[in-house]
Amino acid sequence: MIIYNVTINIDNSVAEEWLDWMKSTHIPEVMATGYFLNNQIARLLHEEDNGGTTYAVQYTCRNLEDLEEYQRDHAPALQAKVQERYPEKYVAFRSLLEIVSKDVEREQ
Repeated sequence: MIIYNVTINIDNSVAEEWLDWMKSTHIPEVMATGYFLNNQIARLLHEEDNGGTTYAVQYTCRNLEDLEEYQRDHAPALQAKVQERYPEKYVAFRSLLEIVSKDVEREQ
């Protein structure tokens, strides 16, 4: 399985509204494409005071082929909506992670 991670630093002046919009609109639109199995949002706890808050939005998909198809057929339009709604209010970068093990038991 693959985790598609989008790390976003959003300006504090719009951070609360952005988070609400992500939960109510953007993430449901991404999930509606059918390529992802689940998602989660995490907030970076310790960061420099740069006037923004950093989040990692993570989507899990079955394989790279599904992700590549999503990126080709759906991502540009969905990313354009974010840019249109929050121009010059965020910086984002994307990364891919492969799940190599899950729920490993701790050694005694």
